[in-house]
Amino acid sequence: MKALNRFIPSSVSLPLLLLFSLIRASGAPGPKPTQIPTEIIRDKIRGGLLGQMLGNLNGLPYEFKYIREAGNLKNYIPSLPNGAVTDDDTDFEWVYIYTMQKKRTVFLPYDEVTALWKERINRNIWCSNRYARHLMDIDVKPPMTGFISLNPWAEFNVSGQFLCETFGLLAPAMPQTASKIGLHYTKVAIDNEPAQTTQLFTAMIATAFVENDIQKILDAGIASIDPASNTLRIIRDVQGWHRQHPTNWPEARRLLLEKYTREDHRTRDRNGTELNTGAIIMALLYGEGDFAETLKLSFNLGWDADCNAATLGTILGAMHGYRKMLNEGWQIVDRYKNTTRDKMPMDETITSFADRLIELFELVNETNGGRKTVVDQVVVYEIPAETPAPVQPLASLETQKAMLQKQYEKEITNALLSGTKEQRARAAYLAVCLDMDKTLRSKHPKEWEQARYELSGYWRVMNNIFFGDFTSLHKLKDKFVGAGFKKPLRPYTDQEVYGNVTVWKDPGQLYTN
Repeated sequence: MKALNRFIPSSVSLPLLLLFSLIRASGAPGPKPTQIPTEIIRDKIRGGLLGQMLGNLNGLPYEFKYIREAGNLKNYIPSLPNGAVTDDDTDFEWVYIYTMQKKRTVFLPYDEVTALWKERINRNIWCSNRYARHLMDIDVKPPMTGFISLNPWAEFNVSGQFLCETFGLLAPAMPQTASKIGLHYTKVAIDNEPAQTTQLFTAMIATAFVENDIQKILDAGIASIDPASNTLRIIRDVQGWHRQHPTNWPEARRLLLEKYTREDHRTRDRNGTELNTGAIIMALLYGEGDFAETLKLSFNLGWDADCNAATLGTILGAMHGYRKMLNEGWQIVDRYKNTTRDKMPMDETITSFADRLIELFELVNETNGGRKTVVDQVVVYEIPAETPAPVQPLASLETQKAMLQKQYEKEITNALLSGTKEQRARAAYLAVCLDMDKTLRSKHPKEWEQARYELSGYWRVMNNIFFGDFTSLHKLKDKFVGAGFKKPLRPYTDQEVYGNVTVWKDPGQLYTN
């Protein structure tokens, strides 16, 4: 009974607790599967999703509010008095989950992912996701849209963490499976270190279903990332600062800011993995498992506070469960209003979203060899045993570029010589990113000029290249200037980017007064 207590949220009633004590381990050889009552798994999936939405939407007022200095929020009570609304912290995953459930497929093919983005994800998208979406206009498909050699945001952007949490809820007690599902979808827009954060947080969420000890949940995340990653160094630093200053989180934040500020508090520092991952781990340690206190700390720690709080809310929501959260007396209206995603339901609720996750968990579990069964008159999920481990190692930029050069050299040349407008534009983009443009310009100057013209007309792509304030983008912009591309006359507003359905415009209208 003592060994089983870690699975049981404090809100579970005594009768259920007694029933749960009757569950026995499987007699199968090898690692024994985990057996957990279906009621507990469903409660924790619902709790994780509610926690994600609370962290996201309650955190929005603090998004990028505290950068150089910490916040000083004193009181916080989680609530959704008007229900939840779609936001990029949850609605990318919602689009995927809806389609995964409809097609009974956990790993949607990337051609289908591309089609979903073009059809449903065209507004309220930012940073690496926006860059990836517009690469799709020139037929660069996932996961290439998230390669560090092709997307300058992909080496640092927080999309690896704030777009992964829901997938962790699909794999309770299966940290490697959680990481694989999460990576399949986050790698649409990120790579390398951000991919390590996907593994970190999906594994922690999966572990929170069967563990109430914050340190053990964190240990599972640590075991899921490449030992050579900078993400691991950040975690170790935060753990050390927490030990040195166990009651002084502002000092720990100061040390994090001092060590991991990369670009003078500009885009990368606001929207990068280093400070935001550090802030998540810091809030988790200082919050000591208290849901409201942990989210309040996340808001005060700052940077991309709503994204960070969404990740924390998912971990703690899965740990505590839905019933315990509702028993706190928080004002929660069961609504998930769609304000952002085309061709998606307009009548979704938090509960109906969670029901989709429960159905997909059952599919994941069955695919992995698990099952639903009855043990001593208790309906349980039998979940295959998994230990946390990395599923994607780090890879260098140069190694990736060399691989792509070898793989696409002939295709790029053929497209340049005889492709369609879209194919020529894609060839020009790939050639510049992969340092192949000088050779092509020398061998095929006329065809290169035509391809340059075609790519220049994809105005959203060019807007993304030429306007932004971080080092990796500046390097890419310089490469395009060197290849003969001109800077657009002005940056386009969000309203123009989202509202104009024209994909290609005559470059003569874009680059001259």
